[in-house]
Amino acid sequence: MLLAFSVAPSGQPPHLAGESAAASGASADASVHDAVAAAVKIVRDSGLPNRTDSMFTTIEGEWDEVFAVVKQATEAVGRFGSRVSLVIKADIRPGYSGELTGKVERLENAITSVQG
Repeated sequence: MLLAFSVAPSGQPPHLAGESAAASGASADASVHDAVAAAVKIVRDSGLPNRTDSMFTTIEGEWDEVFAVVKQATEAVGRFGSRVSLVIKADIRPGYSGELTGKVERLENAITSVQG
């Protein structure tokens, strides 16, 4: 399966509840890059094939292993806020692997065919 997900915190972490952003040292630009970095590190450390772009991280593997990684990443992001937003999109195609790159390669070949 291929699973694309995006996870982000919102609200202040419980240990900072009631503090202003300036008092807690939080960035005024509402960036979530530290939280996302924690999630992406978990994905990369999992050893599963993965790719991260500006909007989603995509993982390839079996159902249980992919969802275990998403759970760990979501829990890591949860330390950065009082809530977590999680968006998931999956392509479940039993018997196929290498689709993280294979789907893109087939698309590029199709584009070349249309142009030629």
